[in-house]
Amino acid sequence: MANIITGIRIVCSIAMLFFPAFSPAFCILYVAAGISDMIDGIVARKAGTVSEFGSKLDTAADLVLVTVCLIKILPVTHIPMWLIIWIIVIAAIKGINLISGYVMHKEFVAVHTVMNKVTGILLFILPLTFTIIDLKYSGAFVSAFATFAAIQEGHSIRTGNEDRI
Repeated sequence: MANIITGIRIVCSIAMLFFPAFSPAFCILYVAAGISDMIDGIVARKAGTVSEFGSKLDTAADLVLVTVCLIKILPVTHIPMWLIIWIIVIAAIKGINLISGYVMHKEFVAVHTVMNKVTGILLFILPLTFTIIDLKYSGAFVSAFATFAAIQEGHSIRTGNEDRI
């Protein structure tokens, strides 16, 4: 069941490509994809069906959703240069974490800290706030959380205190 929910995220994400960014249909599909992301892991844990395949499918579904969002949202959004640089720095920290995890554990490590989950929720909500909150404020707020989460993730990987999924 959890993998079906994850599959719904992939279908919703691909369907978003056929609607203008921020149109009602786009937003409904975006929210449905986000909800599926929130509940698939819960369903898998409650049903006792957590699997490596499910984890990899979840990661692939996340990648599809993020890619579609970048394709649809970036062209219609003005992002200040300082925020772009901040996002690049966060991505660099996350890249270093990925490399560190691989070097230390001989496998790619995904760390699910509370701060990573909070950051994920904030990132999900962010596009829905574009019409009511200036991106320079909401972007800085979310980037601050993401920076802390990325640093905490690196610390967890390097000290061996990670919850790998």
